[in-house]
This record gives sequence, C-alpha cells and structure tokens, in this order.
Amino acid sequence: MDPKALTIAAGLALGAAQALPAVDAHAQDWPSRPVRIVLGFAPGGVADLTSRLLAQQLGERLGQPVLVDNRPGAGGIIAAETVAKSAPDGYTLLLITNGNAAAVTLMKSLPYDPVKDFAMVAPMASFDLVIVTGKGSQIASIKDILNLARTAPQKLNLGSINIGSTQHLATELFRAQAGVPMNAVTYKGTPALVAALQGDEVQVGFEVLGPVLTQITSGALRAVAVTGARRFEGLPNVPTAVESGMPQYNVAGWNGVAAPARTPRAIISRLNVEINAAIARPDIRKRMLELAVSPTGGTPDDLTKLLASEIRRWGDVVTQAKIERQ
Repeated sequence: MDPKALTIAAGLALGAAQALPAVDAHAQDWPSRPVRIVLGFAPGGVADLTSRLLAQQLGERLGQPVLVDNRPGAGGIIAAETVAKSAPDGYTLLLITNGNAAAVTLMKSLPYDPVKDFAMVAPMASFDLVIVTGKGSQIASIKDILNLARTAPQKLNLGSINIGSTQHLATELFRAQAGVPMNAVTYKGTPALVAALQGDEVQVGFEVLGPVLTQITSGALRAVAVTGARRFEGLPNVPTAVESGMPQYNVAGWNGVAAPARTPRAIISRLNVEINAAIARPDIRKRMLELAVSPTGGTPDDLTKLLASEIRRWGDVVTQAKIERQ
C-alpha cells in the first residue's frame, strides 16, 4: 500500500477508535428526543428520497421522530461541517456520500477533518448515474454528444448538480475522457437541472438515475447511456457508456450514515442495527429499487473501508480530470 493510502487508513482507524468510547449514562437513555439526518442536497434528489425512506423507518424503530435536514451547497461541506461540529450524542447524523470522499482532494481546505471528525455508522445504498437529454434533442447517443462537441463546442453545455457531487465529478470525468471542449454548468438540485434540460439551457445532463427515472419512462427526458458497469434492468435498451465507445468510463455512487467522532459505542451500535434492519425490510428494498438504488447495509468498519478507498479513487479522478481545486 502506498504512503498516502496508509495515512488515510490510519486516520480512519483512529477516527473509528475515537468514536467508540466506553458507554456513558447518556447513551443508556438515547434517544429521548428527535434525531436528524443532515444532507448536503436539495429536496427531490436520490439522497433526499433515500434519506426520507430511512428516516421514516428509523423513527418507528427508535420510537422518536427522525428528521431530514437539507443543507445543499458548497459541495456538501455545509452539511458535513454541521455534523462534525455537533455534539457527539447521536442526535445529529450525516448522510455521507462519495462526494464527501471527493472533497478531500477537490477542496483546497475543509473546515473539519473528513476522516477524524466522523464515526462511521453503516453503509446504506449504491446507485448508478444516467446521461440524459431533453425530449426534443437531436442527441440520441454518446457519439452524437462527441460529434456536437467537435463541430460546435460553444453550443454544448453539460449539466449536473452541486460542485463536488458525484454527478459533477462524473461530468468532469466525461469531459476529460472525451478529449474535446465542452462547457459544464452546475445547479442546486435535480428539479433545476431537469428544468434546464427541458428549456435547452443545457443540452446534456448527468444525474443519478432514480430521481429522473419517471421523466425518462414518460418521455420527458431521453436516456443516452447509463454510467455503471452494466445496463439498468428497468431500461434494458439504454446502453452503458462503455458500450457506447468510452471504455474507461464507469461511474457509480454510494451513501451511508455517519455521526460526529466520539459518539458513544452503544449509540453507534444501536444505529447500525436499526439502519440495517430498516433497509432489509422487503417494502423498503422494493421502494429503493424502484428509485434505481441498491440497498447495501453493513458494519461501521465496512463504511470506514469504503470511505478510505473512495478518497483514493476520487482523488485520482480529480487529478486525472485536472479539476481545479475549489
């Protein structure tokens, strides 16, 4: 393992150890009031939809309301900072994503330590992205996108949400691998991106599949390609980007739940058990799959290892795509 990877792994292990002290009296009474899940995304996207599914089930299992606190912007930094600086009492949680992993390399500095200031609780889900156009667009394939970029680059805008998000990084990676000039535009949330596509403000959009699946199946948007390793079973006629002539383009995302570092071991353990139980319910799994989200679940250690690997992976993406540090 290279020195950077060792440093990341050691830091994550330290963060995990700090997050699991001996049980205190407060943990025995937890939860005695509402819990909130803070996320760096606007309402309507896959992060919001999956968080609300989890929050409802988690609230029933914990016997206290679990609220979703949307704090979009700044590449997820606002949400992460809110949780990192909250009391480690189990009442403020973070929906952590690969965007948080990417921020380590993407941002010049962060107002928190992305490794040491969080205790991992549980992985929740993974998901693919889709490349879409407006229903009236003449673009029907990745080949069409590249041809337009070569002939009229000033007319081709690629849209995504939130600088530093998986969608934004997927856009930048596409631009880098395509090797032709294309403009990139970011929006605060999925609804704004969809409106921009429908109004031809941007000609191509990169979004998580779930939040735009209804628009695709209804014909309001056209799916050009999915970004994962295999086709999505709900859209069997839509090829992958790899099949469409970009052999190195394979992008997927994930999310999970984290808490402030030094959150008591008993609370982390209870949350892990309840989150895994919630997403194992057949009705919740069915609903998540309808959103084109694959439930995962797992242990705090699973999420710790995933974050470490994703910090390395997205660090390579940011470097290879020559994305300017924010």
